[in-house]
Amino acid sequence: MPVSPVPPMNRREFVQKSAVTGAAVAVAGTVGVGTAEAADREPPKAPRTWTFSILGTTDLHSHVFDWDYYKDAAYSDAKGNSVGVARVATLVKQQREAKGEDHVLLVDAGDIIQGTSLAYYFARVDPITDGARHPMAVAMNHMRYDAAALGNHEFNYGIDVLRKFEKQCRFPLLGANALDAKTLRPAFPPYTVKKIRVPGAPDIKVGILGLTNPGIAIWDKDNVSGKMVFPGLVEQARKYVPRLRALGCDVVFLTDHSGLDGSSSYGDALPYVENASNLVAEQVPGIDAILVGHTHVEVPSYTVKNAETGEEVLLSEPYCWGYRLSVFDFEVELEHGRWKVVSKTAQTLNPHTVDEDPEIKRLLEADHELVVAYVNTAVGTCTADLSAAESCWKDVPIMDFIHEVQMETVKAGLSTADAALPLISVAAPFSRTADIPAGAVTIKDIAGLYIYDNTLYGKKLTGAQLRDYLEYAAKYYHQVPAGTAVDTATLTNANSFWDYMYDTAAGVDYEIDIAAAEGSRIKNLTYDGAAVADDQVFVVAVNNYRANGGSGYPHIASAAIAYSSTNEIRQLMIDYVTARGTLNPADFAVTNWRLTQAGTAVF
Repeated sequence: MPVSPVPPMNRREFVQKSAVTGAAVAVAGTVGVGTAEAADREPPKAPRTWTFSILGTTDLHSHVFDWDYYKDAAYSDAKGNSVGVARVATLVKQQREAKGEDHVLLVDAGDIIQGTSLAYYFARVDPITDGARHPMAVAMNHMRYDAAALGNHEFNYGIDVLRKFEKQCRFPLLGANALDAKTLRPAFPPYTVKKIRVPGAPDIKVGILGLTNPGIAIWDKDNVSGKMVFPGLVEQARKYVPRLRALGCDVVFLTDHSGLDGSSSYGDALPYVENASNLVAEQVPGIDAILVGHTHVEVPSYTVKNAETGEEVLLSEPYCWGYRLSVFDFEVELEHGRWKVVSKTAQTLNPHTVDEDPEIKRLLEADHELVVAYVNTAVGTCTADLSAAESCWKDVPIMDFIHEVQMETVKAGLSTADAALPLISVAAPFSRTADIPAGAVTIKDIAGLYIYDNTLYGKKLTGAQLRDYLEYAAKYYHQVPAGTAVDTATLTNANSFWDYMYDTAAGVDYEIDIAAAEGSRIKNLTYDGAAVADDQVFVVAVNNYRANGGSGYPHIASAAIAYSSTNEIRQLMIDYVTARGTLNPADFAVTNWRLTQAGTAVF
C-alpha cells in the first residue's frame, strides 16, 4: 500500500516508528540508542542512493502447478524447466527476503485466465462467481502482485468473465489502450503509482503503466465489437507517460502485452502494431523500463535507445507459463529532493530448482484435483491410435477428426440457400504431441488436440480466394528444390510462421509443391473431381480466430458469414464422441492433400 514520506522526528520517535514499520530498523541499528542525549540528536541523514527491484511474470495462462492436464502428468522438459506460478511464488519470496519487503514490486504482463484445462473449467464448466474465486486470483493475491496488464486472452471468455476476475484481484488490471467504444475513455485503470519508502527521505514514486494488444479487436471481435476499442501502444504511451511524470513519478515502468520486434501477425488489417514494445521504448520519452509479454520468448535483458532523449530503455521478457521470472534492479540517487535512476539491470531467473509454494498448494490443491478428475472423464472409445506427430507435413486422421466435426456442425446450421453450396473446412495442427489412444477416450485426449477455446464460423470464399488462402498457408514450408532430400526437422518455417498459423483444408483435393516459390505452390486444386473455378463459391468452416483475421490470412475476415456459433470447437469434438460412443477414423479419414516436389510426392 502507498505510504506517506517519513517526516522529521527526534531520535526516540524514529526508533519507535521503525520498530512498528520495520522499514527503518537497519538505519536505527547503526546509530545506537539508550542515552538521554540520543533523543535530542538530529534524525539520520537521508541516504543518497537506494536500490529496489521490480519482478515480472507474463503469459502465465493459468499454469498454477507444474502439471500438464492434457498429459495428466508433470511437465516434461528436456532442459529441466518447470512451469507454474507456484514455483515462481517461491522465487518471489526469496527475492523479498534477500532485498527487503519494501524494496520489491511484483508485476505481470498479461494472459492470465486462459490456456489450461484449469482455466477452462472455471470459465465454462463451473464458472467463477462472487463467491467462488478464480485460482489465478487466489494465487496472485497470495503472491501480492502490485499490478498486471491485460492480455489479449483475458477477453476469450467475454468481458463479463474478465470483470468477475478483476473484482477478485487485490491488484489493478491495467489497460491504457483498452477503451470504452462509446466514450473512448479507459475501460480499465491505465496506470497505478506505487511508493517505495526510504527512511529519512522522500518516497520513491514508481508509475506503472499497462498496455495491452491491439489485436484483441481482431482475435476477440465477437466479444469486444461495439463494446471496446484498442488503439496502439505507442499512441497511448505518449499520452500517459508524461502524465505519470507530471504526477511526480521518479521511475516510469511499463508492462506491455506486446512483443519487441515490431511485427504484426495480422499484416495491415489494423493500423496498430501487434509487437510494439521496442517502438514504445524508441518513440516515447520518459520510460525507464518495460516488462514485455505476448510472444512467449525469453529475453533476459534488452535495451533500446530513445530517439528523442538518447536514454536507454531496459526491457525483459520472462518467456511464459512461469518458466522464468524477470528481475529488474534499479539504483536511484537523491538529487535536489528527487530520485533519479543512476543504474538499472535486468535478468531472468529459472524457478525449476525451487519447490512450489506450500501455501499456494494448500489453497488450490482441491481445485487442481477437481480439474484432474474432470479431464480424465471418459467420453467414448477410439478404434485406433490417432497421432498428430506428422500432422505438420502429412494429412493424418487426427486432423480429419477436427475437419469432420467442423463441417458436420456448420452443415447442420446453414440456411437452405447456403446448404446448396460446397462445404469445406480449414484447421491448424495446434500440437504435434497430441494423441488420441486406441481404447478409452477422455476429455484430456481431445483437449490436448484442440488446445484453444475457439468457436466456429462458416464463411464464404470464392475459388480464387480459396487458392489465395491456401497459398498463404503454404508459406509455412521452406522451399526445397526438386531432387533435394526433405528433412522434416527443417522443412517448416515454424520459427516465424508457427504451427498454429498453418491451415490445412478438407473437402477439396490439392498438392503443395515445396519446390516452387511462395505464391505458386498450390497445384491441382479440385472439388469433387473437378478443377475449382475462380468464381465458384464455398462455405468454409473455420475457427473464430482465423475468421476474424488472426494470422493475417487473406479474404477471410471480410468474407460473408454463413454460420456462427458461441460453442467451443473443442466441446463440439467432445460432444461428437459422446454422442457416437466410438471414434472411428474410417468414418472421416481421407487423404486429400499432399506435399510434392515438381509433381513427385514427398511422402
